[in-house]
Amino acid sequence: MKVVKFGGSSLATGQQVNKVINIIKADPDRRVVVTSAPGKRFAGDIKVTDLLIQYATQVQQGTDFQPTVTAISDRYQEISDYFELPAATLTLIQQKLTALATTSFSDDDHLMAAFKAHGELLNAILLAAVLNQQGIPAKFIDPRTAGILVTGHPNDADVLPATYANLAQLHPQDTRLVFPGFFGYTPAGEIYTFARGGSDITGAILSRGLNADLYENFTDVDAIYAANNHVVDHPAVIQKMSYREMRELSYAGFSVFQDEAIIPAVQGQVPVNVKNTNNPSAPGTLIVPSQFVFNPASPITGIASSNRFSALYLHRYLLNKEVGFTLKLLEIFRRYNISYEHMPSGIDDLTIIFDRSKLDSATIKALCNDVRQTLAPDYLEWIDDYAIIMVVGEGIAHNIGTIGKVIDSLTEHNIAIHMINQGASRISIMLGVQSKDADNAVRRIYQTFFQPSEVTNQ
Repeated sequence: MKVVKFGGSSLATGQQVNKVINIIKADPDRRVVVTSAPGKRFAGDIKVTDLLIQYATQVQQGTDFQPTVTAISDRYQEISDYFELPAATLTLIQQKLTALATTSFSDDDHLMAAFKAHGELLNAILLAAVLNQQGIPAKFIDPRTAGILVTGHPNDADVLPATYANLAQLHPQDTRLVFPGFFGYTPAGEIYTFARGGSDITGAILSRGLNADLYENFTDVDAIYAANNHVVDHPAVIQKMSYREMRELSYAGFSVFQDEAIIPAVQGQVPVNVKNTNNPSAPGTLIVPSQFVFNPASPITGIASSNRFSALYLHRYLLNKEVGFTLKLLEIFRRYNISYEHMPSGIDDLTIIFDRSKLDSATIKALCNDVRQTLAPDYLEWIDDYAIIMVVGEGIAHNIGTIGKVIDSLTEHNIAIHMINQGASRISIMLGVQSKDADNAVRRIYQTFFQPSEVTNQ
């Protein structure tokens, strides 16, 4: 049995939904379908989720929301008209959409979560109706009925373990089950949405809970590539990679999955196949448990970079002999409710790397002042011009000299390395460089491992 998730671009128009229908028809093992909200139809278009956020904001502010409701309804009407569905389906969608404005919520966060979730919910209702109209027996499944239970924040939910026991009671057989992605219900019956990659998370939860043989994630790309195709021309396709590799690469900018989205599938040992709705015959990329990755053709599977980082650099003589220095630093971070990403150190130096998107200028200024007063470093510097590059591959641990080749590929082209770290798993090499050098660094590393003849001829 397969769980199949379709992204927003795959469900944006009637023509795209027709491709989805053909994909579901093509494989009888595709028993469980997860929907996203309709995405962009063309450049400059607005996603339905963004329209729902606009709708929610207008309700909160007491301004005219009717044009927004009409715009949302029109998106579903367009798909309904394409398949010539009975009017009753769209009437139900319009009723649920309109009812949101008069529903009471405990606060604005709960209101926003419920509004956002309706993009997926209404699309699942619509897709189930289309499947039935096309002669494919299908049933819309509300996450509440299925027992997808969550906790946490209304707009950043965490799945509860009881969910998996609840899902184990479902037995998809002759009828396709159509689930809306992106949200679940608290034990009190409130809608909470997952964070980024929300529909991917739902697909992963269902894959684990239903003990699926495969989780197929249909997007708008043929596969996952060894590097960003906006940085490297025509990068190599990754045919197979491990969960560990995927997570390491996602952390540094791979955009196919948000780095935590497939953790439930990882926990359930369910392989994930990334495929293209617009080219479903392409094999895509298979993401598998690490024990199923044997003899990689290259020690490197992929290279990713991100400029979202900043660093705090401290220098103090005899730092390595001072007991409690790092503890004092961590206590400062706790006071500011700040988490750090990495902390490479030397005998007199310490660099703390942060996700810059989680910090504002006022917090950074106050943090640096507090560190100066509490720890009295000989030198302190906040560095915004910082990028992290992840070089990832299960084969790194089994190929001596890989790290040397990575370093040589940069130093030979005058790219300064500010930090280097290899994790205990030995499947990734982390490099810190200036932001301006990040793209060139990715290209040079890629050439070394994937285009060695070009490097030799330069």
